[in-house]
Amino acid sequence: MADSSSLLYNQLKVAKPFFLLAGPNVIESEEHVLRMAKSIKDIATKLGLPLVFKSSFDKANRTSSKSFRGPGMAEGLKILEKVKVAYDLPIVTDVHESSQCEAVGKVADIIQIPAFLCRQTDLLVAAAQTGKIINIKKGQFCGHSVMRNSAEKVRLAGNPNVMVCERGTMFGYNDLIVDPRNLEWMREADCPVVADITHSLQQPAGKKLDGGGVASGGLRELIPCIARTAVAVGVDGIFMEVHDDPLSAPVDGPTQWPLRHLEELLEELIAIASVSKGKQQFQIDLTPYRD
Repeated sequence: MADSSSLLYNQLKVAKPFFLLAGPNVIESEEHVLRMAKSIKDIATKLGLPLVFKSSFDKANRTSSKSFRGPGMAEGLKILEKVKVAYDLPIVTDVHESSQCEAVGKVADIIQIPAFLCRQTDLLVAAAQTGKIINIKKGQFCGHSVMRNSAEKVRLAGNPNVMVCERGTMFGYNDLIVDPRNLEWMREADCPVVADITHSLQQPAGKKLDGGGVASGGLRELIPCIARTAVAVGVDGIFMEVHDDPLSAPVDGPTQWPLRHLEELLEELIAIASVSKGKQQFQIDLTPYRD
């Protein structure tokens, strides 16, 4: 298990120009997830991008207790296992409690730590002990330096296969901002850096509901802006949530990228990445210059 995780981790680390973690936010049905996995794999294969398929079995962090959460762990993992077998795809999904890690590790190739839980030591250690790759999302409330410590917690638990993910920082109430400097500074964690280009456009609890209460809104039209910035800076991976009918998505519809535009956006990102030197440290010469 650990050997296969290390193999995948090493493949993702050297992916050119970047690897892709993509899929619908949450498992809505077996049929929908299988259909989405096939469509996204077809596009990624055509473009030569390494793909890890993403979908959540439970969205525990919802703005409202009435919000759709998904099928739950037991049923959700069965569905993700079918995706893995049917399309020969590695899987990334998130955990919320230490007790979930062992079962999730039997199916997922990458275990994702949600942003709100990025400092939870017991959860990080339990995830690390599965031997799977651990993707830690940076908390909206955290500076970039926190991610170095979180990654180190995984390594100290005996698992070197870790990566960190930028997904925006709280900017006042109900809004996030992506600071491109974090994409550079997070390299201090000495591991692959991923940019979440969809959650980072959320407006948490910023959307009023007709029946009262609030939900998270988002700025879908700015997803290309953040994505272009990330690949120009030279991130190792792109995380994005994709849906074939975003207006009907039960979770995070405003920040899921339309499947119909996925290939077009990825083609542009590949083109930007191919001319950017973002992965190379700029050697600044401060000696006196004379023309």
